[in-house]
Amino acid sequence: MRDRLFRWVLAHPVWVLLLAVGFAVAATMGAQKLVFKGDYRVFFSEENPQLTAYESMQKIYSKSDNVAFVIAPADGQVFTAEHLEAIRQLTEEAWQIPYSTRVDSLSNYQHTVAEEDDLIVEDLVLEDAPLGLSDLERIRRVATTEPQLVHKLVDPEGRVSVVNVTIQLPGKDPVTEGPEVATKVRQLVADFEAANPGSKVHLSGMVMMNVAFTEASLADNATLVPLMFGVVILAIGLLLRTITGTVSTLVIIIVSITSTMGLAGWSGMYLTGPSASAPTMILTLAVADCIHILTTMFYDMRHGSTKRDALMHSLKLNFQPILLTSVTTAIGFLSMNFSDSPPFRDLGNLVATGVMLAFIFSITLFPALLMMLPLRVQVRTEESTDLMDRIASFVVKRRRALLPGMTAVIIGLSLFVPNNELNDEFVKYFDQSVPFRAATDFQQENLSGMTVLEVSIDSGRASGINDPAYLKMMDEFTHWLRAQPETDHVNSLSDTFKRLNKNMHADDQSWYRLPDSQELAAQYLLLYEMSLPYGLDLNNQLNVDKSAVRLIGTFENVSSTAIIALESQIYDWFAQNANYYDVTVTSPSLMFSHIGQRNAYSMLLGTVAALLLISLLLGLALRSVRYGVLSLIPNLAPAAVGFGLWALWDGQVGLGLSVVVGMTLGIVVDDTVHFLSKYLHARDDKGLDAEKAVKYAFGSVGRALWITTLVLVAGFMVLAQSSFKMNADMGLLTAGIILVALIIDFLFLPPLLIKLDNLLSAKRYSTPGQAPEAVKTLPEVSTDAA
Repeated sequence: MRDRLFRWVLAHPVWVLLLAVGFAVAATMGAQKLVFKGDYRVFFSEENPQLTAYESMQKIYSKSDNVAFVIAPADGQVFTAEHLEAIRQLTEEAWQIPYSTRVDSLSNYQHTVAEEDDLIVEDLVLEDAPLGLSDLERIRRVATTEPQLVHKLVDPEGRVSVVNVTIQLPGKDPVTEGPEVATKVRQLVADFEAANPGSKVHLSGMVMMNVAFTEASLADNATLVPLMFGVVILAIGLLLRTITGTVSTLVIIIVSITSTMGLAGWSGMYLTGPSASAPTMILTLAVADCIHILTTMFYDMRHGSTKRDALMHSLKLNFQPILLTSVTTAIGFLSMNFSDSPPFRDLGNLVATGVMLAFIFSITLFPALLMMLPLRVQVRTEESTDLMDRIASFVVKRRRALLPGMTAVIIGLSLFVPNNELNDEFVKYFDQSVPFRAATDFQQENLSGMTVLEVSIDSGRASGINDPAYLKMMDEFTHWLRAQPETDHVNSLSDTFKRLNKNMHADDQSWYRLPDSQELAAQYLLLYEMSLPYGLDLNNQLNVDKSAVRLIGTFENVSSTAIIALESQIYDWFAQNANYYDVTVTSPSLMFSHIGQRNAYSMLLGTVAALLLISLLLGLALRSVRYGVLSLIPNLAPAAVGFGLWALWDGQVGLGLSVVVGMTLGIVVDDTVHFLSKYLHARDDKGLDAEKAVKYAFGSVGRALWITTLVLVAGFMVLAQSSFKMNADMGLLTAGIILVALIIDFLFLPPLLIKLDNLLSAKRYSTPGQAPEAVKTLPEVSTDAA
């Protein structure tokens, strides 16, 4: 069946070309249905418990997605008449941002003062009001001492201020809504900086993070994919020195990518930051199949075979290894379906589809193109055979030192794996060249972090928040949370109650405490709410029936483990001090913190499942349980060594890196399968001993292995240049593991095979009555199967 297919392909290349192009065009048409979603919520499945809690809280209180204008005056002085007027104007203009529901700044902060028996509620910076030195000093004193402002809208030294805009996106068209907001916001920034020379505005907030996801991914696709094409063209052209082979390989790459993305569009899938990197990965992986076919074909042609015979022999010889490596690579990527994050599941499915399409095209369209296009190869000795012979001779000669030496290196580096810390900081998903990351770092250094926890405390009854016991509990919790070392700011309604109580006692500072009766607290709150202007109500802190309050804590941009630990401390505090209230802690920061750790554990399960399935396939394909089990060592060792090196290099394993083991498991099998298949072919079909079989494996497949490894490493190193740090780290670690895999398969696997065969031979010779002719008991593997 397989041979008939190959004969038909080589006999009817035009028909193969028409059929392949027809399928590719039909599939590619679905790509127009693809859309990109940059909302951070795409990282979480609908059943994610943290997302469920967060969405529930967003329905009870007002939305908390925002855009933050972080303003740094040129002279470092916020409290001047010019800068305060500029902030006031920006505050007014920010109301024109699409989907804005609230704007908070120094200028419109609702300051309360007492005038005899009246409560005056007004903007801290009034429009058209002349600001003398005394007025500026009063504004400074209020702003830098009011708990609701300092470290939230202004730093204690008065060097940086924030205009915070709450955004409520409709969610009807995620593709256009975020960019629409960003366009207006950036226009406001340009106008502000033009009107205030020297002042700098940094854009932060959750909406700008969503936009950054989209822009970073689109920028990567506009730069990394063309760069990768250049790398592939250069690598194949220089290493194989063939225009026809290079052009044919590029065609396979293009149809594999476009068909995969088109099928994704037909299936209704949407793209996200991680899944948008699929074309780069497919591009890299599709090259390997073509290189194996080309190198074997060129080897035969340089030794006198015709193009047709050489191509037929190459297809027959490489079919099983290429099929096996494609399937195992697909299994590795499909294991990403165990991921708790939908974008990584989509990435795994896309790349697995692309790998299998590349396999189909490589055994049909690729040989058809090679038959149709002119291809000449001089009959001469392969230059690299000498190099491979020298490497093989070195490995065989030094095997007694290499085996224990490489074993020590593998074990030694693997011991560092536990030093890696499961950790995630979603702010650091972007490198420092991305404006959002630079803005967030600036905000952290000068004002506060972007890490937030929202704490909802439900009293269980209407108007229960006015109960003095509830107020006392809320105030005690606020003080405790502010005392935590990572806390930058806590927005708490208890501060408002204390300020109102002071105001209603002629601004006597000694009355800056909570009201001591429920009726008084209710009256204060009602009076204050009735005085607030439109858009600045308390819906961001109170639910409708005043049974629950939401406190918002802002913290340094700490690690995910620190955030989860703080969440546990909060629940512990309520369990010990107020266990009769219903408490919910949530936020995007907490969602990202939990998903990184949960994803690591789920991917561990997926990797184990993929490992068992790949081992079973290798055992069946190699017709040997022994070699199926043996293959586990060179297949697992690269990941262990890679993560050991990562512990020394960085030590932080987040959401992106948690999927690398599953990703690379299938890829590194490529080297092992090709080397083992050629080794067994030499042992069983050619009757060579172990040392000569190793040399044969190096000579026949060594060149293809290092070329494919070079292309794979180059491809993933291109991905490592991504401004989306999640993809960049994933590309860097994957490239490292693939390179380690080649080193292990060249310097560790051959000595291991020789040692195993020598042990088996010695055992058989020592068996009473065993004839020397019976030594060869390895499974028969046909030339075609190899």
